[in-house]
Amino acid sequence: MKKTSTRLADGRELLYYDSRDDAVRDTVDPRPLDPVATTSQIRHDPLLGDRVAVASHRQARTYHPPADECPLCPSRDGRHSEIPAAAYDVAVFENRFPSLAGDAGRCEVVCFTSDHDASFADLTEERAGLVLEAWTDRTAELAGLPGVRQVFCFENRGAEIGVTLGHPHGQIYAYPFVTPRTDLMLRSVAAHLARTGRNLFDDVVARECAEGARVVLEGEHWVAFVPYAAHWPYEVHLYPRWRVRDLRELDDGARTEFPQLYLELLRRFDRIFGPGEPPTPYISAWHQAPFGLSDFAPEFALHLELFTVRRTSGKLKFLAGSESGMNVFINDVPPETAAARLREVASE
Repeated sequence: MKKTSTRLADGRELLYYDSRDDAVRDTVDPRPLDPVATTSQIRHDPLLGDRVAVASHRQARTYHPPADECPLCPSRDGRHSEIPAAAYDVAVFENRFPSLAGDAGRCEVVCFTSDHDASFADLTEERAGLVLEAWTDRTAELAGLPGVRQVFCFENRGAEIGVTLGHPHGQIYAYPFVTPRTDLMLRSVAAHLARTGRNLFDDVVARECAEGARVVLEGEHWVAFVPYAAHWPYEVHLYPRWRVRDLRELDDGARTEFPQLYLELLRRFDRIFGPGEPPTPYISAWHQAPFGLSDFAPEFALHLELFTVRRTSGKLKFLAGSESGMNVFINDVPPETAAARLREVASE
């Protein structure tokens, strides 16, 4: 992998990740851009104990542009985008409309390919491996920024999820606090350790592998399963077989095998609802241990959670009263049924 760091016209950082060591990335951004002005704030909710990012400047962000005006495509034919090069492998840049900025964190955009009409599932194993290297590199870099407590790499895919740009891309958030979901996991880990003397993540993975009914895919280094208490109609968790805290700790074997299993999972997601159905909308989220003062962070297990809001053909899972009002999920698809379907579509 070759990494090249440069700057956009308004001073934001742009990084190219290339498979070839001889790639040259010296194209200048010619756009007359004003400096980025953000109003991001982090506010604490005293009742729930969590935090809310207030970012009113995001109201002006680009919203469903036509394909020939996509800001994530390469700059070609006299049209200049966020990426000055005429082609690229993987590109990462600071978001012009970040949810988190300055002392409130940092947000980056990750472009998986220069092909506007592709998806992550269309990538080669080599390219998917390069994306993994980019995620890992950004985790390492962002972890070193003052005040950053957690790095979150994720992909939103599909209009049903709320995606406003159709180009295949993901995002990275560097939070200045430990997120509520991670804090809940760490509390469960602490309670389980005090009660049993064992690691909760290890026990969850061991249980799923032993029971087998919810396992979707297995490799030498990774295992993918629908969790026993899945919140979403089709939800898969992908774990390394040997617990590590974050992407930086994956060994060469896990890095090599990851693209094979992950691409297969994504392709199965697109086949869940049968032929002729539109691509399955999903969220793919890396959960990594926080940095700094969390006592039980060393007990955390890196894993990826992949889920869709589509519950059946033409119908979405909405977060209505119980889910949104009380955070009690109601799942319409039994996890064992979801796992069986995800195993079944492998042969289609």
